[in-house]
Amino acid sequence: MSAPATSLLECRGLAAGYGGMAVVRDLDLRVDPGEVVALIGPNGAGKTTTLLTIAGELPPISGDVVFRDVANRAPLFRRARNGMRFVTEERSVFMSLTAAENLRVGGVSPDAAIEVFPELAPLMDRTAGLLSGGEQQMLTLARAVAPNPKLLLVDELSLGLAPLIVKRLLEAVRRAATEQSAGVLLVEQHVRQALRIADRVYVMQRGRIVITGNADDVGGRIDEIEATYLSNQTARQGDAQ
Repeated sequence: MSAPATSLLECRGLAAGYGGMAVVRDLDLRVDPGEVVALIGPNGAGKTTTLLTIAGELPPISGDVVFRDVANRAPLFRRARNGMRFVTEERSVFMSLTAAENLRVGGVSPDAAIEVFPELAPLMDRTAGLLSGGEQQMLTLARAVAPNPKLLLVDELSLGLAPLIVKRLLEAVRRAATEQSAGVLLVEQHVRQALRIADRVYVMQRGRIVITGNADDVGGRIDEIEATYLSNQTARQGDAQ
């Protein structure tokens, strides 16, 4: 009889914050290979703090982040060597380099990036600073997805972008899970679009998880959840598209 599959990522009793003051408390969370897990909540709930701590950019105050069966406090560059990629809400491109040069800095071939987003093909020789916001975010996401990461952390991928671009980006995130068996932890302001590609959902409020469930169940309560937990979030913009 084979051993049960272990989770790719687990947070166990995690407390995290700044200057020793906890913003996130008693957080238990898991991500398995091949699934998209949405972490949603109002602004200031602690979602980005959670991602920064999982990525190794912030040290935990207490509790554990277990990635690939190892609990450690290694910085992001070491976790990246073990298959973790972090896409932040700020588009991480070098504005003075071309799109192709940006990819090479990240160790990704242009062909691999174009496989993720064919729209990038005619843009490879263009300076990244001249790309649109959506094109910059495609470049950023392609650089993260093309190396076949084990775990993809995505923070507000769609910030300030048109709904059609958001759809394309989220489709690429879903493919990374389905086709590459990557585990994805997704923080996304377009809640309804996020639920369309997610397998499971955690709803966070004031630094704590208040609801967990599969995406269908949470989607069935989305009006209640938006009214009760997401009322200060501008998540509805463009969700109808």
